[in-house]
Amino acid sequence: MTGRLASVNLGGVTEAEWAGDASGRSGIDKRPVGGPVLLRVDGVAGDFIGERAHHGGPEQAVYAYAEEDASWWSGEMGRSIRPGGFGENLTTYAVDVTGAVIGEQWAVGSALLQVTKPRTPCTTFAGFWGVPDLIKRFTVRATPGAYLRVLREGEVGAGDPVEVVDRPAHGVTIGEVFRALSLEPELLPRLLDATDLPDGVREKVRRRLAGRS
Repeated sequence: MTGRLASVNLGGVTEAEWAGDASGRSGIDKRPVGGPVLLRVDGVAGDFIGERAHHGGPEQAVYAYAEEDASWWSGEMGRSIRPGGFGENLTTYAVDVTGAVIGEQWAVGSALLQVTKPRTPCTTFAGFWGVPDLIKRFTVRATPGAYLRVLREGEVGAGDPVEVVDRPAHGVTIGEVFRALSLEPELLPRLLDATDLPDGVREKVRRRLAGRS
């Protein structure tokens, strides 16, 4: 089955006491939009980012989450979770987001994207859902979604195919990186094989390995 975009989602300004930045504003509440959306090197056109110290930037320009993983959470939480409910820009269908290899490239619409790293759950996410222990539960489930770099700017829209056009041979996946940095530190040495992993993550891995030795 060919992967595709189930929806493209943009966030406006949400003001709440749980919002991540100092002004109490967040862009986590994203909603599906009609028509094409421009993906730029520095982010998604029309999408608000509140706490830029931890969100946005070239390595986190776009966030993708799988519709199948969202469906699991709907059952787990006993409530409907609409597209964009994880704060994702791209809701995918029939795309193995957790199994995506670090550095692999996706052709979507007229854009070319590259998988960079998993999403780390935060208190803003837990506050948005109103679930105090969500960070722990999200970590244990280990289907974090993937951040993407924009290698070629372009427009994408719901229904566009997602084609993997390049996949590095090292095979280190989004899921492995997430588990190594959370609950399975024995996986840390393997992450250094992923040369496309962002420098900040690689440095974190080296520090943790040095601490263990």
